[in-house]
Amino acid sequence: MGELNAYAELRPDVNLSIPMSIAKEATYSNQIEGTKTEFDEAILPQREISPGRRDDWQEVQNYIEAVNFAITKLSELPLCIRLLKEAHKILLSDVRGQHKAPGEIRKTQNWIGGSSPSDAFFVPPSAEEVPDLLSDLEKFWHNQSLQIPELIKIAITHYQFETIHPLLDGNGRCGRLLIVLQLIDAQVLSKPFLYMSTFFEKHRNSYYDSLSMVRKSNDLEQWITFFLNGIVETTQDGIKTFKGILELQREYETNILTLGSRAKNAQKLLRFMYATPIVNARSVEKELEMSFSSANRLLKSLTALGVLKETTGHSRNRLFVLEEYLNLFRS
Repeated sequence: MGELNAYAELRPDVNLSIPMSIAKEATYSNQIEGTKTEFDEAILPQREISPGRRDDWQEVQNYIEAVNFAITKLSELPLCIRLLKEAHKILLSDVRGQHKAPGEIRKTQNWIGGSSPSDAFFVPPSAEEVPDLLSDLEKFWHNQSLQIPELIKIAITHYQFETIHPLLDGNGRCGRLLIVLQLIDAQVLSKPFLYMSTFFEKHRNSYYDSLSMVRKSNDLEQWITFFLNGIVETTQDGIKTFKGILELQREYETNILTLGSRAKNAQKLLRFMYATPIVNARSVEKELEMSFSSANRLLKSLTALGVLKETTGHSRNRLFVLEEYLNLFRS
């Protein structure tokens, strides 16, 4: 974790990639809940998404917005249920679940699996118990007298939040968002670039089984071990990605020096594309405040260098991708 954090502290240019980490988290956290949006789709504008896939795409965009909102708000508010409720409201805005009390703690019984509580896989605590349970959870977060390592506290919190299941919909996504908020709040990380959903999606059955085992046999230790293994794997993947980013940045900088007078604009475009790795001529025209023809010439030059790749094969409405960079985030 310390090595991962050092990249943000020592190489601030890596922070340009934070939006990509958030988009990846949003994609996989939503996939755990059944959405079909792929990572490449998540970073495209809505006009590029087929109408039949736009509902799932919007759920991912809501998650991205909720993560950005919560992280920004964390600088103003302490970690609290109020903050999660505000993020939850964004999460369910104008998508499936919009009628399931966005931004509100549930006032009715919910359950997991089955058609009713009588045949459910798991029945969370009653609605009457939830406010006190959440109050206890907040006290646990901020109790400075507890001698518990922060990562173990975060593991316990995730299990506890998912077991309380305080929302009518979106508990899994809010619970996974809570992980990064705790990492930042506890100053384990200085920037939001470690997300667990890729690991949880990769080991989805083990994720659910491990949470269930605590409820059935009171075996919290196996869940903590599973969670910490996830932290290790996710952190190692993050370090590998950051190393790849720095290597590519050096390669790109060397290549664009050959563009002469266009090198400066090429550098500006690359900085933009670290957060938005798929562009068209119109978006480049707007971002770099240049003419449409100049934007096209710049894109053509970078494609000829092999820095960008044109993906549509069309003569119009073409999309250009920072392909090698994007590959670093694809699973």
